[in-house]
Amino acid sequence: MVTEFVFLGLSNSLQLQIFLFLFFFVFYVGIVFGNLLIVITVASVSHLHSPMYFLLANLSLIDLCLSSVTAPKMIADFFSIRKVISFKGCLAQIFLLHFFGGGELVILIAMAFDRYVAICKPLHYTTIMCGNVCVGIITAAWGIGFLHSVSQLAFAVNLPFCGPNEVDSFYCDLPRVIKLACTDTYRLDIMVIANSGVLTVCSFVLLIISYTVILMTIQRRPADRSSKALSTLTAHITVVILFFGPCIFIYAWPFPIKSLDKFLAVFYSVVTPLLNPIIYTLRNKDMKVAMRRLRNWNVCCRMKS
Repeated sequence: MVTEFVFLGLSNSLQLQIFLFLFFFVFYVGIVFGNLLIVITVASVSHLHSPMYFLLANLSLIDLCLSSVTAPKMIADFFSIRKVISFKGCLAQIFLLHFFGGGELVILIAMAFDRYVAICKPLHYTTIMCGNVCVGIITAAWGIGFLHSVSQLAFAVNLPFCGPNEVDSFYCDLPRVIKLACTDTYRLDIMVIANSGVLTVCSFVLLIISYTVILMTIQRRPADRSSKALSTLTAHITVVILFFGPCIFIYAWPFPIKSLDKFLAVFYSVVTPLLNPIIYTLRNKDMKVAMRRLRNWNVCCRMKS
């Protein structure tokens, strides 16, 4: 009976592992700093207390949590001869990955809906996107994330693991772990694709249709009125592609390629959570102004003290 799993990691070269340690350590510090900065800025600056920025702050919080499931363990393992994780720890990683991933999926859909209402039905925006609706969306995001993760964990928790225990990755995820079970996993592979894969693809298609409708609405407006909306929308679409692109290949693509899977796993768990705050701050004037105000306020407080 398997009691632990061994990660094969990203490389066996000591020199490359030192480089990767420094690279991902800097990335993870950037993830923590960037996403916390967005959460603190939205919470502290009153003119950002709107549905769009409320959802953005929650997206940043989930990005931070999602990356923290895998990145610290991966960074620490660069100096470990045997990169091991307990069986329960492996299941916990699977649960948390799908918990936060499912929550982020719902929030990205909610952000698309928020932009749809703001651009296509501006007169009804404050009525539709009221405080109770926003709180309900976030509650639904955590609830759907929980249900999705439980459904994923149900596939793996009772599988018999009696032989190989090497996971060709730097973290535990369902498609890789079930391949190590001492049983025929063909049906389980199909169920994973039917669960995570279909959910991811359908959500992505829904979002693309929504943003296409919004873009068509923007095109009918004068250029001076549509520039700000287009800038915000570009940031949203970029984040959606960065999130769903790797997910579709990991969970829905029926012919996995090991080298590509590792690259996409790194991109999904480390690169995307860092790019999201960069995209939203660089392409959003309100966020940049709010961050300057927050910085000036901190400087003034230090000078007074």
